[in-house]
Amino acid sequence: MADSRLPKFHKLSVDDRLALLRDHGALTQADYEALLGGKYVLTPEQADRLTENVIGTFSLPLGLGLNFQLNDRDYLVPMVVEEPSIIAAVSSAAKVVRRAGGFTTSSDEPLLIGQLQILDLDEPLKAIAVLEARKDEVIALANSGHPNMVRRGGGARDLEVFRHARTAKNGDLVVAHLVVDTRDAMGANLVNSMCEAVAPLVEQITGGRVFLRILSNLTDRALVRARAMVPAALLETSEFSGERVRDGIVLASEFAELDPYRATTHNKGIMNGIDAVALATGNDWRAIEAAAHAFAARDGRYSPLTRWSVDETGALVGELEMPLKVGTVGGQVESNPAVKLAHTLLGVRSATELAEVMAAVGLAQNMAALRALSTEGIQPGHMRLHARAVAVAAGADRGIFDEVVSRLVASGDIKVWKARRIIDQVNQGLPPTGAISVIDRAAIDAARAANARSAPIPAGATDADQVGYGKIIVLGEHAVVYGGHAIAAPINLSIRARAEKRPSGLNVSIPDWDMRVAPDQPVGVDTLQQVAALITGRLGVADEGIHVDVFAHLPRASGLGASAALAVAVIRAVAGCFNISLSDRAVSELAYECEQIVHGTPSGIDNTVATFGRPILYRKADATAQSEIQGIYTPQPIPIVIGLTGVKSLTAHTVGRVREAWKRNPTRYEQIFTQINDLALAGADAMESGNLIELGELMNINQGMLNALQVSSPELEELVDIARRAGALGAKLTGGGGGGAMIALAGPDGSEPIMNAMRRAGYRSFLTEIR
Repeated sequence: MADSRLPKFHKLSVDDRLALLRDHGALTQADYEALLGGKYVLTPEQADRLTENVIGTFSLPLGLGLNFQLNDRDYLVPMVVEEPSIIAAVSSAAKVVRRAGGFTTSSDEPLLIGQLQILDLDEPLKAIAVLEARKDEVIALANSGHPNMVRRGGGARDLEVFRHARTAKNGDLVVAHLVVDTRDAMGANLVNSMCEAVAPLVEQITGGRVFLRILSNLTDRALVRARAMVPAALLETSEFSGERVRDGIVLASEFAELDPYRATTHNKGIMNGIDAVALATGNDWRAIEAAAHAFAARDGRYSPLTRWSVDETGALVGELEMPLKVGTVGGQVESNPAVKLAHTLLGVRSATELAEVMAAVGLAQNMAALRALSTEGIQPGHMRLHARAVAVAAGADRGIFDEVVSRLVASGDIKVWKARRIIDQVNQGLPPTGAISVIDRAAIDAARAANARSAPIPAGATDADQVGYGKIIVLGEHAVVYGGHAIAAPINLSIRARAEKRPSGLNVSIPDWDMRVAPDQPVGVDTLQQVAALITGRLGVADEGIHVDVFAHLPRASGLGASAALAVAVIRAVAGCFNISLSDRAVSELAYECEQIVHGTPSGIDNTVATFGRPILYRKADATAQSEIQGIYTPQPIPIVIGLTGVKSLTAHTVGRVREAWKRNPTRYEQIFTQINDLALAGADAMESGNLIELGELMNINQGMLNALQVSSPELEELVDIARRAGALGAKLTGGGGGGAMIALAGPDGSEPIMNAMRRAGYRSFLTEIR
């Protein structure tokens, strides 16, 4: 294969993928037609000749691992596996390694060991000496029945003899190892037949009795090695720096080295890829698994098969060593048309080359798993691919398949019943959420009338799962309430809401916060109930039965915009439940009304960021003009550490205290607000020019002014001091103050020293980025 890169291959239909492979020369016309028509699958008659009691055949998906480059040669890697995300993950990791120069691999000669168990020896030491002296006779006899193998450079190479502990009834146990080079064959039958052939001679030489005579699947004479070196810059994601990803992979690798429970799952991930290639190429994956795990425990403690480290240049280095005895010739390869096709696609020239490809796949699979586990978690990519399998089970046609999968993932409920309801919605032409300029009363009434004419929708039948973003204020808190500018940015924590129709009543459940609104709850009893009533009233569905589940990944009362994110998520969920189209502007305006219930005189910045989810320079509307919202575009991600004090911060209280102080001395406080406004404007310039040193200095000055406004707290001041001493370029509170959260701009040493220092002091911390 000239090039294993096939961009957007996963987005093509199966027919188009096959055509592309044919056009690239990876498939012959005959193979293309066989795959297109399903003719490569075993027939029951063919299967009946391979195993016993056959009643049919069983199919598994055959996919391609892409982007693999080993020792400067490209490979398309056939993989048979039903588990979602494996092929996508290994292809993604291989693409990263390819950009760094590809994998380097090496392997030992393909040797197998056949064991002969020798019992009933009167003089075991003498028997061992005689057998070792006459081992050439044994090797010659073993090779005499396999002249073709010998001509190809293979055959029995050596005879090794070992003495074990005494058996219960048959004296000392002596074991003879017949070491055989099986070349490109898996070699099990060859080695077993050799052991049978030499057993009588061994008995004659030793005077003992040969009992078992069979190969060993611990193939530690056929070791294979794979290595990858990836500069940290190539590991960067939309949310994590390359250094953070690199160090996370190394940390996860160290966990596996120290803990056998983790090492077992670590190695299982490696075998996800290797077994898939073994199945596709007709190799004995059970023997490969047994050898791998025995090798992992060779020192008496179960250990990982890979090791990840950082070299002197700061690059991530991954290394794998394991036994891999595989074959490219023999009955299994020749008798199964799908296996023959897989070998054609792969194009390896020997069994050792196949083993090296499989080792690279195992290393790539491990890298992908550790990268996911140490960053966003293993689930997001897995769940989308799982949703594809669920959509198939629910009967989604090709024409609507991608739409069904997207809605299913958005719902967060990857179930067959949910997929079937989404299929019905898509077939009826019901959209998720559209867009109009404002909350359009006529559109709401029309949607309600259409719903009233349609058949009743049972509980859980709608697809309304929506998100509100958390936020940080980089510069400008409190001054923004009085007409100043502020910089705000979304963070990688959010609130998600899902609404469903119910026969009657309003029920809102937030288990993460231990909060709920019950149908029989008196109006106005608490803030959440008031917000829910406002939303359903504004959307014209106050008399409808609604259940809203809220999944809160934001802590309450922390200054991170949780109340605005909650309002945005619930607004979008309820609107989606009743097919009411709202523009983002309309969502933000309604969320602002909700914020007025929660905070009294909000600035409007929280609901704006919660709705639009992007960094902005914001200025609140006055009586004569609309709010000013200007997007901020940074030349590079800006790493921000968020520290949580653990003290609840009620923005309404701190805003109220500042307002009372302003009323007592407006001139003094307006001077402070003006200076904070100037800091925010200068900060926007610093961010867009990439001047992080300037931005950090502005943050430090801003913190001093917020302290002068008496909205800081002892916990916030301690966290700010910890961050600065740990290398932060700047640190300040974020949000209303009085507790809650603070932010620190990471310096040249990165975010880890800051986060570790906060955690050592007993505070929670996490990393986000401004992009």
